[in-house]
Amino acid sequence: MRKLIIRTTITLLLIYLIPALTFSQQGLTLEQSLGIAETNSPAMKITKLSLVRSQENLNAQHAALKSNFSLTINPIDYSRNRSFIDLISQWNSIKTTQSYGLFTVSQPIVFTDARISLVNRFGYRDSYSEFTNATTKGFSNDLSLNLDQPLFTYNRTKLQLKELELALENSKISYAIQLLSLEKNVAQAFYYVYQQQQSLDIANQAYQNMQKSYEVIRNKVDAGISARDEMFQAELNLATTRSDFENKQVSLENAKDEFKLLIGMSLYDDIIVLPNIAVDTVKIDIAFAIDQGLANRMEIRQRAIEVENSQFDLIQTKALNEFKGNLGLSVGLFGDNQKFGNVYSNPTDNEEVSLSLTIPVWDWGERKSRIKASQASIESANVSLEDEKNNIIIGIRQVYRNLLNLQNQIVIARQNVANAQLTYDLNLEKYKNGDLTGMDLNIYQNQLSEKQLSYTNSLISYKLELLNLKIQTLYDFEKNQQVTPVMSLEKQ
Repeated sequence: MRKLIIRTTITLLLIYLIPALTFSQQGLTLEQSLGIAETNSPAMKITKLSLVRSQENLNAQHAALKSNFSLTINPIDYSRNRSFIDLISQWNSIKTTQSYGLFTVSQPIVFTDARISLVNRFGYRDSYSEFTNATTKGFSNDLSLNLDQPLFTYNRTKLQLKELELALENSKISYAIQLLSLEKNVAQAFYYVYQQQQSLDIANQAYQNMQKSYEVIRNKVDAGISARDEMFQAELNLATTRSDFENKQVSLENAKDEFKLLIGMSLYDDIIVLPNIAVDTVKIDIAFAIDQGLANRMEIRQRAIEVENSQFDLIQTKALNEFKGNLGLSVGLFGDNQKFGNVYSNPTDNEEVSLSLTIPVWDWGERKSRIKASQASIESANVSLEDEKNNIIIGIRQVYRNLLNLQNQIVIARQNVANAQLTYDLNLEKYKNGDLTGMDLNIYQNQLSEKQLSYTNSLISYKLELLNLKIQTLYDFEKNQQVTPVMSLEKQ
């Protein structure tokens, strides 16, 4: 048994010393962990990319509302075909070679959903007709100013722009919500690692205490003061505490690996968490907390955006089989000549005005049914909005009640630790004096370890519940200030 103890001690020393000599252990606070996670977390990277996509879509739409310049060049266009001419009841062959370029400036008008375009077509044509047995050659230029104005319908340009603006706002809100969710997940994982560290320390303390008690009983047995069966029980207690210590070490390493994966840290880095679990009583006004939650929670704005998008869908649905029109205006100047410099020597004015109307006659009730379906979607979105508000109120109330309960649990757990420590110390003296068996001492040691862990867990639970309240209300009651995660997006 002595050899086993010596080998175990050496093994444990190697387990602790070799990593310490080979790798430098990095201490992480909760704030440092959150900073790493915000940059490296896979979930945050995906959310950031979604935010970039929405921003670039809106940027593209704003760019599309500016003047668009395009140039189309056709260096060579050759055609030869034979067709029947009804006017002369005769077949005719035409051979044409031409080159032309088309320059267009197009400008959307957001206010009226119209489009103004300036078009200039310049080209050269060489055409032969078998009917006239003549060849026509020369340059031509056609310059026109055109207006295309939809009538009696909704402004599609404005609607599309508003949809993209709402999509960007929703992406920013999703990013902020994901950031808060990440803070909660990281804090839970961070404190879980700390719990495992504390469990390992407590298990190590229990193991050290059991080693001391084992030495006491061994000396007594060797001196013939105690029975040998006490030695057997002491050996069993020592082996049990050693096994528990090794199990806690495995649990700690597993927890650290999962934590490093969550925050996007290298799995080969060795870390130790450095929490601040000092608890100060935080006074909370439940009515104020609910007001803050209803005023600040971003999920409410998300539900409102869903309502607005549903209303946009209704507008588009009402445009199905609707009475609408289109006004087209065009004024231009056309000129042609065999010589390039004389293209506009004898110009021709071109004007065109067109008004088209689309009049629905009968659609078998399709439009009416689709409108009712869109109205139902709006009502559903409004119900979701009200339900979200009620869920926020319920969530804040539950957190408030949990905090009050946890404050009482912390006081009780602190007293339990003091009592368990005093009880263990008293019974340890009895054990040394031979008035208590090793089995009974092991029970008191387990009680002390249990109370120490319970106290640590109650402190951690309170810190996590305070964080939960901050997320529920977007108000930090520890610092007495509002939390504005969306504002930080402007720096991204």
